[in-house]
Amino acid sequence: MAVLGPTNTGKTTYAIERMLAHRTGVIGLPLRLLAREVYDRIVALRGPSVVALVTGEERIVPPRTQYWVCTVEAMPEGMGTDFAAVDEIQLCADPERGHVFTDRLLRMRGQHETLFMGSDTMRGTIAALVPKVQFMHRERMSELIYSGQKKISRMRPRSAIVGFSVENVYAIAELIRRQKGGAAVVMGALSPRTRNAQVDMYQNGEVDFLVATDAIGMGLNLDVDHVAFSSLSKFDGRRMRPLAPNELAQIAGRAGRGFKSGTFGTTGDAPALDDGVARAIMDHQFTPQNKINWRNHALQFGSIDRLIQTLEAKPEDERLVRAREADDLRALKALGQVTEVFARASDGPSVKLLWDVCRIPDFRGISHAEHADLLERIFCDLHQSGQIPDDWLARQIKRIDRTDGDIDALSKRLAFIRTWTYVAQRKGWTGDESHWRGATRVVEDRLSDALHERLTQRFVDRRTSVLLRRLGQKEAMVADVNETGEVTVEGEYVGKLDGFRFRADKGAGGAEEKTIKSAALQALAPQFHLRADRFYNAPDTEIDYTEQGGLMWGNAAVGKLVPGGDALKPQVEVFVDDVAGAEVAQKVQRRLQHFIDRKIAALFEPLLALARDEALTGLAKGFAFQLVENFGIIPRAQVAEDVKALDQDARGALRKHGIRFGQFTIFMPLLLKPAPTRLRLVLWSLAKGLNEFPESPPPGLVTIPVEVDAPQGADTMAGYRNAGARAIRIDMLERLADMLRGEDSRGGFEAKADMLSITGMTLEQFSELMQGLGYKAEKGEREKVKPVDMTTPKDGTHKVMDEAADTQVPEKSASDAATDDAPDKPVMDVAAEEPAGGITADPAAADPADVPEPVADIPADGIAPVAEDAPEVPKAEEHIPQVSEGETPQGTAADASIAAPETEVFYTFTWGRAPRANNNQRRGAAGGDRPKGKGKPRKGAPRGDKGAKAQNFSARPPKKEKPIDPDNPFAAALMGLKDNK
Repeated sequence: MAVLGPTNTGKTTYAIERMLAHRTGVIGLPLRLLAREVYDRIVALRGPSVVALVTGEERIVPPRTQYWVCTVEAMPEGMGTDFAAVDEIQLCADPERGHVFTDRLLRMRGQHETLFMGSDTMRGTIAALVPKVQFMHRERMSELIYSGQKKISRMRPRSAIVGFSVENVYAIAELIRRQKGGAAVVMGALSPRTRNAQVDMYQNGEVDFLVATDAIGMGLNLDVDHVAFSSLSKFDGRRMRPLAPNELAQIAGRAGRGFKSGTFGTTGDAPALDDGVARAIMDHQFTPQNKINWRNHALQFGSIDRLIQTLEAKPEDERLVRAREADDLRALKALGQVTEVFARASDGPSVKLLWDVCRIPDFRGISHAEHADLLERIFCDLHQSGQIPDDWLARQIKRIDRTDGDIDALSKRLAFIRTWTYVAQRKGWTGDESHWRGATRVVEDRLSDALHERLTQRFVDRRTSVLLRRLGQKEAMVADVNETGEVTVEGEYVGKLDGFRFRADKGAGGAEEKTIKSAALQALAPQFHLRADRFYNAPDTEIDYTEQGGLMWGNAAVGKLVPGGDALKPQVEVFVDDVAGAEVAQKVQRRLQHFIDRKIAALFEPLLALARDEALTGLAKGFAFQLVENFGIIPRAQVAEDVKALDQDARGALRKHGIRFGQFTIFMPLLLKPAPTRLRLVLWSLAKGLNEFPESPPPGLVTIPVEVDAPQGADTMAGYRNAGARAIRIDMLERLADMLRGEDSRGGFEAKADMLSITGMTLEQFSELMQGLGYKAEKGEREKVKPVDMTTPKDGTHKVMDEAADTQVPEKSASDAATDDAPDKPVMDVAAEEPAGGITADPAAADPADVPEPVADIPADGIAPVAEDAPEVPKAEEHIPQVSEGETPQGTAADASIAAPETEVFYTFTWGRAPRANNNQRRGAAGGDRPKGKGKPRKGAPRGDKGAKAQNFSARPPKKEKPIDPDNPFAAALMGLKDNK
């Protein structure tokens, strides 16, 4: 009987039912994969003890076998079973394997029942070749509808995309992985174990797409709703040819199973189907197959040549066409040309053995020559010793037994092991058949599992697949956020939660990233509210701001500062994903605003108190307003006229707020600390609208390099004043000015130890700083004189010099008697050279009421200032020790008179800027509120302590000199200096 009809008519199921109705039976199937599927179905019904599976590479034959499930090539002959069936009988027309199906059509019969299942196109041929055949037509159980051409990106779930080459299948699977989360891969070259594992992923819903070759057209039962062809032509082993409508229908028929309708169409580079072809597929109307391939089965093994002649015999029936030269015939012809093989194949049994060897499939597909070489070695071993040597076979298998490498490497090894699996299945070819069958099966299974794993890793993104499926179900997804912010949705890692913004996994890209973000944000909605509550109740110690105005919660950026209506009242812009909702964003915004408001209130408390002081009136109130606008620091030259206009009462009111009127800067010392400085730079940058904010200097440095590209005013806001290549801290600059005030800036002076100490510089560095402040530095060298405190008499005893009687204590410098303010009339013309600004030392121009007192605390850089009573370095001529006659100064060598004297470098500083002629400008730049008509500075260089006597306008009595400590080791020298003065 011939059961004919389109796909999805239940023909194979009907055949299985008919076979099980008999005591024994055999069924031949077109693919090893389909044979395994049918075997599993029958085993589930009757148990494994009565069901055999025989394919080219697999042989499971229980002792009590009743039902044989085989590939068509492996169907045993002459068994005399009650039932026999051949599926997909239309493959008689296949150019490669058609002659095998034709042979089964002509010669395979069951004792009681024979079935041929296939397409209606075979009706005429079967009727002509099989006498008394009966036909059963089965209708398709569901409709098959053509849906046109679609992009892969728009392919709906439960679709199968068909390619006709390995490269094409891999490319499509990779594209689907990126866009849809992944696909299962099914190819005829896969082992049943790998194929089943891939199909299970698809059937279980782990992936929604299947990418396959035309192997799925051969009866594989899959839950496919749509079949899309990526190409309409294929390589048939000889040439590229277009697919016939009936071939397309065989594949398209996989869509829709049971009573569920399916669709088919094209995708990728494949054009849309012609209307006629599409209609033929939907109506199952195809051109009958009147010609089928045939090869003579009555072979004669008298010699190689005779065997070849019988294989190439011509058919007698007009419907039969001699098959083209197959691989086995090609191999036979090649081996027949080998002298040793020809000599061995000299009788019937040896020729038959040679033919059996030639029928080993070329699974490797390397080349015909290499395949022939392998067959030659196998034939010679079998002919000589009756079996393949165990040691050689073991080496071949061991070489393949590796699971490293990529998909291509594993696929090649799997093809190689299939060759040895086929050899191991041949009865009598190996010494221990069961051992070698098991050994090859273990290696094939191991390679199959590794290949499945690699295919899954490359073509399946389980994360995206799971998320897409849950999104499609429109159910609430479960998200979890760990302590480090890593987000998992439905157990899959999707990215990281940075504050209140979700960062998708960087490994994702394109549509995959979009899917992940969509699923993650949907699942994270409740997490945002929980996190917002925790953030709102977090202490201020967990929140901070960056030097670029960012607002951080731990390591997460949660917002940034933006300008507000008042420079001291910036606003907050939060970083919150839209999906979190307005409630979360408002809660985060309120918490950050509270934080920055409290931070400003704490660090700028003196400045805010100044702004709130209602007791300030008139000019003092206006000056306070300017100071607040400038964050507590104003260059004195900028407000010179305003300072000049302030009377002593106004100044006193401002001083109560900690304001210091320095010679160069009006500032609040408390705001020079690192924390207020860091915040001041941020607020100032916001007010200026800068894109990149200057960073605050490291705390504790007295001088820092000048940033050439820094915005104007950044040095002042950082608490420094530029002086050439370096900038000096404004409070230390005022202390340095106090020291220089007592020096002769016209006649020249040298740097004192105190000056080097407060700046933390070497003499060379200090000279560069002084030049940046407007001084000239003249470098010189002189003989270095070592102080001698002890002499050695001729008798060898030591004698201590007592100079206490000749030592005088020097009077205090101007800085020792200073108040907390710099003079309104400076000792130099600041306005003449602003902004660089020099420091002069003209005490005559100083207003003692505004001269700052020395700061007693240690500078932030850890360099302690020189004590007030520290002695100055005496001049060389004042320290020549008096050595008595006959005494040799201690430490002096006997030949010192002929040794070269040791020299030292020194610098002489003089004021290097010519003041302007306009006295008003000079007074204004210095911020002078000096009484009119008194103490007008003369033109030219500023006078020092060795010039004309400075006028003192202070009503404050001079400070009492500090007594010299008799325990001071320099007491004698100090007394001598005082007397000389």
